[in-house]
Amino acid sequence: MKKLSVTNDFESIVLNDTKLLDVRAPIEFEKGAMINSVNMPILNNEERHIIGICYKEKGNEEATKLGYEIVSGKVKESRVKAWADFINENQNSMIYCFRGGSRSTIAQQWIYEETGKDIVKLDGGYKAFRNYLINSLDPQNIKSKPLILSGYTGSGKTILLHKINNSVDLEGLAHHRGSTFGHHITPQPTQINFENNLAYRLIKHENNDYKYMVLEDEGKNIGKSFIPKAFFEYMQSGDVIFLDASLNERIENILEEYVINGQEEHREVFKSEELALEAWLNDMISSMERVKGKLGDRIHTIVKELKLSYNEQLTTNKIDKHRNWIELFLTQYYDPMYKHSLLKSNRNIIFKGNRNEVKEYIEKMER
Repeated sequence: MKKLSVTNDFESIVLNDTKLLDVRAPIEFEKGAMINSVNMPILNNEERHIIGICYKEKGNEEATKLGYEIVSGKVKESRVKAWADFINENQNSMIYCFRGGSRSTIAQQWIYEETGKDIVKLDGGYKAFRNYLINSLDPQNIKSKPLILSGYTGSGKTILLHKINNSVDLEGLAHHRGSTFGHHITPQPTQINFENNLAYRLIKHENNDYKYMVLEDEGKNIGKSFIPKAFFEYMQSGDVIFLDASLNERIENILEEYVINGQEEHREVFKSEELALEAWLNDMISSMERVKGKLGDRIHTIVKELKLSYNEQLTTNKIDKHRNWIELFLTQYYDPMYKHSLLKSNRNIIFKGNRNEVKEYIEKMER
C-alpha cells in the first residue's frame, strides 16, 4: 500500500485558507468544524451509531469489518465520487476526521485507488488542529499589544474597525452586533466555531507582525458567544481609544444598522414585505423587553414611539420617524449605562477623537 501524504503544518492551512474535506459524521461537524471545511462524511449519523454499538459489544475488528460492509458497492462509489469532485474543484484541499485515524485514512486510500490523487491528510485530525487553534488564543502566543476602541453606542466603532488594517472584529466573528438589538436573523456560530474562527483571525493578524491589535470594547460575551477567559483578560490589559460622535451621528448609524439593514435581513428570509416588517417589529419589541428591568416605565414610551414609527413607515414608506425612538433608547438606556461602566472601569484612555482623528492616531501608533 502506497504511503500517502500527511501534514501537521496547521499554520499554512490557516494562512492559505486551505479548503478542507471533513469526513466526520454530520453530528460531529455541527458541533464544531474548521473554516473552509465541507462535510462529506464517510459514515452518516445512523451508520456511525450502528458501528459504535458494534465496537462496544464486539471490539474494533468487528466494528471495522461492519464499516466496510455498510460503506460498499453503490454507497462507497457515490461517496468517493463526491470526494473526487470536491478535490477537482479545490486542487490543494486536505482531508481530516476526528483524530486522523481510520476514517480519514480509509477515505484517503479510496480516493487514491479510484482517482490516483493523493489528498493530504491532517496528522491528528480535527482534534490536533483544534488544539493548535486553542493554543493561538493564549496571550503568551500573541506578540501584538491590545488597543481597545471604545465609545458610546452608535458611534460607529465597527465601521471604523473595518477601515483599520490591524483590527480584529469580534462581533463579526460572533455574528452579533453586541447590543440589545444585536442578534441577526440567522444564528450565531457554535461556541466551538466562534473560537475556531477567532483563532484563524488571530493567526493571520500575528503573521503580519503588527505592533497592536485593535479590538472593540466588549463584555465577556457577544450574544451567545463567550470570549475565551485568557483572551478577555488580554483585552482588559489594553489602553483605550475613545471614538467621539455626536448624538445625531449616532442616531444615523443606528438607523442604518438596525432599521435599514435589519429590515433588509428580514426581507431576505420572509416571502412578503408585510411579513418581513412585522417580524422585524416583533424582534425589536422583544429585544426591548429583555432590558425592561433597567428601563422601568420608560419602556412603554419607547415601545409606543417604535410602533408609531413603524405605522408611519407602513403608510408613507418613509423611515424618518424611527429616529425618535432611537434617540430615546440611546439617551435613556445606553448612555447612562455606558457612563456608569466607564466610571467604574478606570480604564486608561490615551486618546479621544472623531472617526478620522482616531484612524490617523492608530495608524501613527502602528508605524
